[in-house]
Amino acid sequence: MKLSGIGGQAVLEGVMMRNKDKYAIAVRKPDNEIDVVTRQCKSDRNRSKICNVPVIRGVVSFVDSLVLGMSSLTYSSSFYEDPKEQEPTRADNVAKAIFREKLDSVIMTITILFSVILAIALFMIAPYYISRLLAKFIVSQWVLNLIEGLVRVLIFIIYILLISLMSDIKRTFMYHGAEHKCINCIEHGMALTVDNVRASSKEHKRCGTSFIFLVMFISVIFFIFIRMPNPFLQIAVRVLLVPVIAGVSYEVIRWAGSSDSKAVMIVSKPGLWLQKLTTREPDDSMIEVGIKAVEAVFDWKEFLDEYYDGVPDDQIPPEAFYYEDEDGTAYSEAEINEIADDGQEAEELDAEGYLEDEVMDEAEDAYEDESGENDDEPEDYESDEYEDESDDGIEMLDDDYEPDDADETDADEADADADEADSDSADDDKQDSDGIEFVDDEEEEEEIGIEMPIFKQRHTEVGRDDR
Repeated sequence: MKLSGIGGQAVLEGVMMRNKDKYAIAVRKPDNEIDVVTRQCKSDRNRSKICNVPVIRGVVSFVDSLVLGMSSLTYSSSFYEDPKEQEPTRADNVAKAIFREKLDSVIMTITILFSVILAIALFMIAPYYISRLLAKFIVSQWVLNLIEGLVRVLIFIIYILLISLMSDIKRTFMYHGAEHKCINCIEHGMALTVDNVRASSKEHKRCGTSFIFLVMFISVIFFIFIRMPNPFLQIAVRVLLVPVIAGVSYEVIRWAGSSDSKAVMIVSKPGLWLQKLTTREPDDSMIEVGIKAVEAVFDWKEFLDEYYDGVPDDQIPPEAFYYEDEDGTAYSEAEINEIADDGQEAEELDAEGYLEDEVMDEAEDAYEDESGENDDEPEDYESDEYEDESDDGIEMLDDDYEPDDADETDADEADADADEADSDSADDDKQDSDGIEFVDDEEEEEEIGIEMPIFKQRHTEVGRDDR
């Protein structure tokens, strides 16, 4: 597996993907169309050197992800807002008059601060006080910190299970799965098609869920060394250490995403297990949205060329194939099938050269159906007594059949009439030993009037050549 460097998150009815200094938000609109918007953002290279120092860069990335994620969610939700709710109220007008153009930024900042405070209260303060209820029975500080960590994980799981009961959150988790599948698809060297994405894993080692688990796990280790007599100081130190813990967790995620060693798999397993709660299998329409988001910011074809020697032939999508005749005229597979259905003979060219004396299966079957070459013999056929009657009412008899004396005169007259009628087409019609007529291939081709061209199979190399 090769690291692509792209990341993203699920939004309301869509996916956000980020690569270096730009990100794209793809949203499935109420009219079923896909809206894609691409925007610029600060990349790691454009930041100051101190922001790229290990641990510190994790804190910066964490804050940046919060801001970018909230902005993407706000954009995606704008497609599904109630028009009545969009009418400005008196409070909206007052806020707009005070903050003017900065109103959106102020609202975003307040929302992020509220989310952070709620997370601290739910995942830091609550576990601490719950675990301290057992302090009368457990003396060891290490054991109490371990219980605190377990309570924190339990609260997180209960929280995920509760919000997953909401229909919008269920669909968001499905888009979360689509986001992971798209990234896994290209990082494992597969073409970014709906079929390949669907077959990819919906869990990813660099997921935010894994990051949250690492934060909770590493916090247990950090808090073991905190010994404060005052509960308020204990909580204050825990809150102040959150950025540091987030920075360390970021470095672990970064390391895990770039390696497939056994140690990495052991560290990543719990986070991957938790992702079974935060991701669900997406449908094809959601996968299409994820693909649009990736293609807006990332050239996956160039990535596969660089790390996987291009797209494997067995992963080239069927729609990328077409056919050329000897004149260079291009035909789609559907057009080839339509020509074959008309019963025209064809020869197909493979990658090495012309296939001599071979016929496309569809054309051959259709041609033989027209000519009758493969007509099965009747089940009641018996060589000594077989009789058949044509549409003209003339009996065609087996060579070994001998007529009665009473029928000899009639048979001679019938033979004379048949010889006279066939005198003009004796070279064109054939009759086998059983008296069954076959039409010559040349006559059938004259009836069709068009000979099937010789086709050469080509493909667009997964969209590189537009025709």
